Amino acid sequence: MKINLKNFGFLEVLVSLSAVFVIGMLIWTVSTRPAVEARANLVKDNHNKVVNLINDEINNCGNNDEGKSTIWGDPCNGEWVAEKVVSYINKNLNIENPFSEDTTVRTDPDPRIKAEGKAGQSVEMGVIFVMSSNFLPDPGSEWIVGTCFKSPCVAAGNNELTSIYR
Repeated sequence: MKINLKNFGFLEVLVSLSAVFVIGMLIWTVSTRPAVEARANLVKDNHNKVVNLINDEINNCGNNDEGKSTIWGDPCNGEWVAEKVVSYINKNLNIENPFSEDTTVRTDPDPRIKAEGKAGQSVEMGVIFVMSSNFLPDPGSEWIVGTCFKSPCVAAGNNELTSIYR
């Protein structure tokens, strides 16, 4: 097979390099995808642990019995302090952030913004944000837990937001 390099011009070089680049990117994506999915799944599991812990406490407190308290020390029939809940989670659930050595669970006034990265806000992937306002004892009170597990966070399916009701 004879290759005629005489007619191999700039356009042919550009097309060849583009093909090599595309093939290289496909190989890179295939080789790194399992690690990216493993980290995303770990963050999703961490998020579910936090949501399940809070939901379990809501169920354990049941009908807001007097004298009964949560595992982090707030009275069942009273206001639950966000900082106490987050402190308990960070000390006892052994949650790790695969993206950073930084704190894994934090409070924030609006976890939606932190999880989705709206309005130019920086996003901390893998950090689970619990609404910083205290969880009121009134029926229908809402708490939001959010996290981002894949970039870009604002894209559908790359973040997790859960509303918890009392």
